[in-house]
Amino acid sequence: MKTEFFKEPTAGAIERVGEILRAGGLAAIPTETVYGLAANAYDPDAVKKIFEAKGRPGDNPLIVHIADVSELAPLVQKVPASAKKLAAAFWPGPLTMILPKSDRIPMEVTAGLETVAVRYPSHPVANAIIKAAGVPLAAPSANLSGKPSPTSARHVFEDMNGRIDAIIDGGECSVGVESTVVSLAGKTPRLLRPGAVTLEMLRAVLGEVEMDPAVTDPLAEGAVASSPGMKYKHYSPKADVFVLSGTPEAFVSYINSHCDETTAALCYDEEAAKLSCRTVPIGKEFDFLTQAHLLFDALRKCDALGMTRVFAHIPRKEGVSLAIYNRLMRAAGFKVIYV
Repeated sequence: MKTEFFKEPTAGAIERVGEILRAGGLAAIPTETVYGLAANAYDPDAVKKIFEAKGRPGDNPLIVHIADVSELAPLVQKVPASAKKLAAAFWPGPLTMILPKSDRIPMEVTAGLETVAVRYPSHPVANAIIKAAGVPLAAPSANLSGKPSPTSARHVFEDMNGRIDAIIDGGECSVGVESTVVSLAGKTPRLLRPGAVTLEMLRAVLGEVEMDPAVTDPLAEGAVASSPGMKYKHYSPKADVFVLSGTPEAFVSYINSHCDETTAALCYDEEAAKLSCRTVPIGKEFDFLTQAHLLFDALRKCDALGMTRVFAHIPRKEGVSLAIYNRLMRAAGFKVIYV
């Protein structure tokens, strides 16, 4: 398959991508979180192509993207007051809501679940493409399954060239980690995947919000993934990732005593000069937004440098850093070294 690559999101490029999607094709599109691999959410055959292109397990549900709040109602059985409150506070933006699905959503989108995940992105190119397509778009991250999510068109090209119909370059993603996912399908709202809309922000709007144990720990054996990103290992480079838990001084000391030519450290900017191995800085120690923005690019950079082992700080479990913790622990397969 020849992949059309659009270097700029011109009106003509957006119309062409919309045409491809209407016809049942696949296109990688920018969002504020990560690049998404989009298909017509109403077309089961088009949705199946997403799983084939990514090598994605069929039990991993997809998120449906819309371009206006009014487009939520046809996709779900009911829009509860909690969803209206969250939409008013965070849409358009990096928040996904899970609700009981309507009959319009094929089971291929939901991996057999009776619920659907829906998001209204804030990226103007994403919204323009959804409108050009004229249908809601099912779109997971536009990478090969299990690899770090793509935050630039270059990342998408590395994974998807020749596998999909089109890629449109809308620049680097501003957030850098996937959307927050909250389920509204049960009695109490439940955080399933952390992101830029934090647990604290959700609770400020809704009051009580539970956090699923799989946010910080592996998904229980035999449990069904009710949200993307809940699998045990995910977001992983080819290099073996280890998360180090200890003081900043212990982090530096451990790495300097375990360095070799193919070991890299994902470190804070302040530490780079103290480390004797290859360093890939991801921002200052308390700048969680920058860390989230740079995380996936840093993991991909380790592979590009030929690294076979990566050491990283264990992130904090608060605010946006909870999202970094969630992604990094899954990238490492929950391998933690206490230093």
